[in-house]
Amino acid sequence: MRDLTIGFIGLGLIGGSIARGLKRANPSHFIMAYARRRETLEAALSDGAVDEALDGVGEELRRCDYIFLCTPVSCNEEYLSAVKPFLKEGAIVTDVGSVKTGIHETVKRLGMEASFIGGHPMAGSEKSGYAYSNDHLLENAYYVITPTPFSPPDKVEELKQLTLSLSALPLILDFRQHDYIVAGISHLPHLIAACLVNLVRDKDTPEQTMKQVAAGGFKDITRIASSSPVMWQQICESNRENIVSILGDYIESLEGVREAVRNGDSQAVYELFDTSRDYRDSIPDRSAGPIKKEYALYCDLVDESGAIATIATILAAHQISIKNIGIIHNREFEEGVLKIEFYDGDASGRAVELLTQCRYTVYHR
Repeated sequence: MRDLTIGFIGLGLIGGSIARGLKRANPSHFIMAYARRRETLEAALSDGAVDEALDGVGEELRRCDYIFLCTPVSCNEEYLSAVKPFLKEGAIVTDVGSVKTGIHETVKRLGMEASFIGGHPMAGSEKSGYAYSNDHLLENAYYVITPTPFSPPDKVEELKQLTLSLSALPLILDFRQHDYIVAGISHLPHLIAACLVNLVRDKDTPEQTMKQVAAGGFKDITRIASSSPVMWQQICESNRENIVSILGDYIESLEGVREAVRNGDSQAVYELFDTSRDYRDSIPDRSAGPIKKEYALYCDLVDESGAIATIATILAAHQISIKNIGIIHNREFEEGVLKIEFYDGDASGRAVELLTQCRYTVYHR
């Protein structure tokens, strides 16, 4: 790729990771950035992710071939107006928002369709902020690109090549289609997880026995309920129509299940689990999606003093970082007594191989 001058408005987890990844791919890219906190810019300069720190949106942006808007969705739409006067001919503005309709409508209203290409890198972390960014966050993650009707084809192709340089998987979609898809595979599951957790909380026994024994499958399917309430409030507001539509379909399907169970329709219940199992097993596991994958293994362990410490020491001696470790008390749906979580798939894979070599019985997905 040609050397580019690239500007960033916002330099948190996603913006910082894209900047780092672009620098790794081509150190000759010149990157300038603006962030609300000066400490963030100083850290990025020190890391070499950024070549020039900006005090705000201004004349410096006229040098940019691309400008990435990496702030919350509502702020990205506001920054469009701010950067518009400083776009040189042929420059492209893109964003990283998880909902696309609002910003595409703003782009159309501002007459910026020829200089805008939407984007949504489907990656993330439980942590936020530049301090948690890295140059490989987007590896094997889908990077959705949503052109406008007037986006120059050569610029769409160049942005696609930029995402490929990050080792991401570019996927070009209409922005309306994107918002409908993420409503089903990301936004609805988060609502379901939150509702299920609150249902168990509200229906628990006075002794909170449900909470005491909840683990295994329950914790797996509700893990995403621990996400940021502020972020998900904004997402539900931004993608309201799609979420309401697909949530209505889900409620109808639940009512159908309730009737099947109530009427003792064993065939319908069987087909529910049979078809869902087959479809889920057909979903490829080779790439990241909008819901962050859990990297974990389960290990059989004899209950004796120092058993967990021994495993932790083995992993630490091989520079494998543990995200979380704990005994599984409810193993109705799990094999192994000890669950170990890791930050990425590489660490998980190395741990499986290492512990197996040390004659532990290891189960992993």
